[in-house]
Amino acid sequence: MPGDVATPRRRGEVEAYLAFGGNLGDVRKTIRRALSALEDQSLRVMRLSSDYRTPAWGKEDQPAFINACALVFTTLTPHDLLSRCLQVERHLGRVRGARWGPRTIDIDVLAYDSMTRSDSTLTLPHPELFNRAFVLAPLAEIAPALEIAGMRIVDALERVDREGIERLPTDRSPEADEE
Repeated sequence: MPGDVATPRRRGEVEAYLAFGGNLGDVRKTIRRALSALEDQSLRVMRLSSDYRTPAWGKEDQPAFINACALVFTTLTPHDLLSRCLQVERHLGRVRGARWGPRTIDIDVLAYDSMTRSDSTLTLPHPELFNRAFVLAPLAEIAPALEIAGMRIVDALERVDREGIERLPTDRSPEADEE
């Protein structure tokens, strides 16, 4: 998967794309906390999209979501990356309930290098990636020319309903990151 990031990858690193979302509590703050918790010597956040307010999807009788995407460089294997994401979700109060239901944070592995795979715990690229404008809009912001499974992200975004998706103003003030 070609990247358009000026910072070179370190030895053993691959590009991966993550999606973040939630609709309970201060989601913007929770996403920033998730990014901080993920980042260490085995994972570097290289690019982060704006936050987007998006209508609930799948189960529509709930508050709107806040979504964002990030490009990361990582030395973690795909399963270790997924495990780290799930661990951070639990640390930040994610309780798994109804499918597509309300949540404090959800972190999905969208793509890992150019890998295509499917097993009982992980499918790459993410099986719903091309159906979800709430993922494609922030992903197109940080990697418009990215091609996953033969489809450019900007082209995929043109094919989905983007009604109700709103790019939020950037809130990167120190107060926004305080706990």
